[in-house]
Amino acid sequence: MQTYYYVLASQQFLIQEEPTDEVLKERTRYYHEQEKEIDFWLVKQPAFLEAPEMADIKANCPKPAAAIISTNSQFITWLKLRLEYVVTGEFQAPSETISDPLASLTSVS
Repeated sequence: MQTYYYVLASQQFLIQEEPTDEVLKERTRYYHEQEKEIDFWLVKQPAFLEAPEMADIKANCPKPAAAIISTNSQFITWLKLRLEYVVTGEFQAPSETISDPLASLTSVS
């Protein structure tokens, strides 16, 4: 089982109001230069919020939600400081309640 870390916010905030695209492009460029495997993903309407243990987080997040999910906790901490108005957390997957950590409730993620 792997630990996944996330920043969570409304899609409006995370995708349109913040320069998230620019941040992720820069991070991707840096990873390619360092020959490092990508360990972060932007997921619209993340399915992990449907897990029973995420009920409180889901209830308090504006909808529709979006998340940046990573296996790198330091990157998520940096994003939290950069973006400010986001929720952070972590979960283990695959598990009984979260089979696919990167699944989306939409057909396009």
